[in-house]
Amino acid sequence: MESSVSDAPKPLGRRERNKQKVKERLYSSALELFAENGYEHTSIEEIAERADVARGTFFNYFQRKEDLIRAWGDRRREALMESISRAEPRGRGAVSRLEQCMAILGSLNEEERESTAAMLMAWVKAGRPLLEEPYVGQIFAEIVEDGCRQGEFRADLIPDHVGNVLRDVYLGILYRWSQGSPSEGYGSLHCELQEALKMLLLGLLENKASA
Repeated sequence: MESSVSDAPKPLGRRERNKQKVKERLYSSALELFAENGYEHTSIEEIAERADVARGTFFNYFQRKEDLIRAWGDRRREALMESISRAEPRGRGAVSRLEQCMAILGSLNEEERESTAAMLMAWVKAGRPLLEEPYVGQIFAEIVEDGCRQGEFRADLIPDHVGNVLRDVYLGILYRWSQGSPSEGYGSLHCELQEALKMLLLGLLENKASA
């Protein structure tokens, strides 16, 4: 059944559009300052000044500075899911999908290296890795589960465990890369992630020769 015209989302009014613009300006101003001065050394007053709004306006959109960390995490999740959805493989195996997922994660971080470095440190210090749902690990786990079901990966693997290991590897490489110390011999986050994945795949793949 086709959607009726009435089902289409109504365009936002001028007031709502203006509110969205102010919120976006506060968010982008905050990330700029975090990249320049660090999260801990940036005040709400400075964010409001950079966004050209009154200090009180900040609290109309964010209750506290830490809410910007959550907003950053939410946007990263949305960007990842949207990129995966756009690049949805057709008839491709689990290995190709894992490689694609790592490539997307590499691109997302490399495109915003300065803000990623600042926000990642703030994210860790705020305890977000322990508090937030490990959605990246779940994405990996779903791919691994499909690979096991299709005979591409070993049948004795526990997808959730493998997903968590892949997430841990990703985050470990990301932390080191974001601080400007990539491993010797690798020129980009993308390369590091792909090399790490290749090493891990040696323990995941089904050994057809022994079947």
